[in-house]
Amino acid sequence: MLLISFNNPPRILFISRNPSFLITLLYAMSSSTKIIAEYAKSGKSACKKCSQKIDSKSLRLGLKVRDPRGYDSVKWHHFGCFSALDSVSVAVADIEGFLELTGSDQEKLKQLVIEGDKASVKREGDEVTESDKRDLKKLKTNENEETGQEKKKTSQEKKNVTNEKIVAEYAKSGRSSCKKCSEKIESKSLRLGVSSWDPRGFANTKWHHLDCFFPLDVDLVSPESIEGFTDLKSSDQEKLKKLVAEQDQSFKKSNEDGETELQGLDQKSEKISDSPDEAIGFEIAFAVSDVKDNYKGATLQPKWKAFQTIIYLERVEGLHGSKKIAAFDFDGCLAKTSVQRVGANAWSLMYPSIPEKLQSLYNDGYKLVIFTNESNIERWKNKRQVAVDSKIGRLDAFIKLVNVPIQVFIACGASKGQEVDPFRKPQSGMWRIMEQQFNSGIPIDLDQSFYVGDAAGRKDDHSDADKKFAEKIGLRFYLPEEYFDA
Repeated sequence: MLLISFNNPPRILFISRNPSFLITLLYAMSSSTKIIAEYAKSGKSACKKCSQKIDSKSLRLGLKVRDPRGYDSVKWHHFGCFSALDSVSVAVADIEGFLELTGSDQEKLKQLVIEGDKASVKREGDEVTESDKRDLKKLKTNENEETGQEKKKTSQEKKNVTNEKIVAEYAKSGRSSCKKCSEKIESKSLRLGVSSWDPRGFANTKWHHLDCFFPLDVDLVSPESIEGFTDLKSSDQEKLKKLVAEQDQSFKKSNEDGETELQGLDQKSEKISDSPDEAIGFEIAFAVSDVKDNYKGATLQPKWKAFQTIIYLERVEGLHGSKKIAAFDFDGCLAKTSVQRVGANAWSLMYPSIPEKLQSLYNDGYKLVIFTNESNIERWKNKRQVAVDSKIGRLDAFIKLVNVPIQVFIACGASKGQEVDPFRKPQSGMWRIMEQQFNSGIPIDLDQSFYVGDAAGRKDDHSDADKKFAEKIGLRFYLPEEYFDA
């Protein structure tokens, strides 16, 4: 890979066969990127190169990049794992936190920059191989494509590159869920899927309800090109043709409004994506008028409110929004509880280290949040007040014991048959509403945030809801014994 400065005169800055190293340099050269040096505040961060933990108080280097979603993301490395820096692009004085380091570590960092200058920069006149020339041609071509100076690939070409195809069929059972609305797809109903070849060696299909699948980029597909189209009933074929035709009109209008073909493809990709990072964006309609002082007739304690099927603790003294979230399950994670026992005092601390750990996190700038399911509140229709008082009483007592501000969300709804409660773990609704409405507008850094829960799908676990909850959001996941009893 060849990296060139196109200043006047142009010159070769770097030649390398290591793409990851080039990415590091590109990060370092970006005006929106900063290099940070500091001593690790805990032993929980992992090196982005070797994936090993970075010891507490050891020197670490990071690349701070402004994420398109509006927050800063830091990629931390061991000092020895951080690729040699190109001193043409960065000076020691530009490294954030340099002046806070000890004298010996400042010298180590200076030496790293000097070594990077010697090792990574080839000056004018150095030999450029034919392979390097081809790499440079690719680099320039990609740049031209991105800026519109070269002809963009068509949507069909994009589709061929990703090796995706659209499939239509009647659901063989009622077990599949729609990737857009998360609701079950009824057996024998018409469903549409995007099928792609997984690198692990099998086809992976993301199924949708018919109405949830659209809008489609019509340059990407015609009804007749959909696999399985000819096997559908004639009425369903007509329905599919109509939806594609409607999308055609919508697509043409969007182009008239100035949206490019490439943007249309990007929007399509967002709708069919199932990755944690891209799934984070869905909005929950929230209005103050929908907030209640009671939950389905059960009166809530002061500072507690209800919204749809969740009960939450309003902002308490000392609780502040933060880009770093330390999130926890409650039952079986922070507190020992039993389904046979009811009452505000029917619990005990799960691990003796919990108060100290939580206080340390709070002092380290984390916001502490509890996400807990409690279906008894929904099921106990005749004793709902008892269930509410028991759950809220335990949480209030726990917060008082650990003596640190904590935000709390309780998912009260219970999933019934094909009906899925969007707030009940493993669904991510509780996290979304915290992120969108109760974090002072501060974007969350997922790399620095984490979730601790006991439901991980192990042999004796009641479910894997906690582990899947973390996976849906894109959070690091810890078991309670790993985090509190280490």
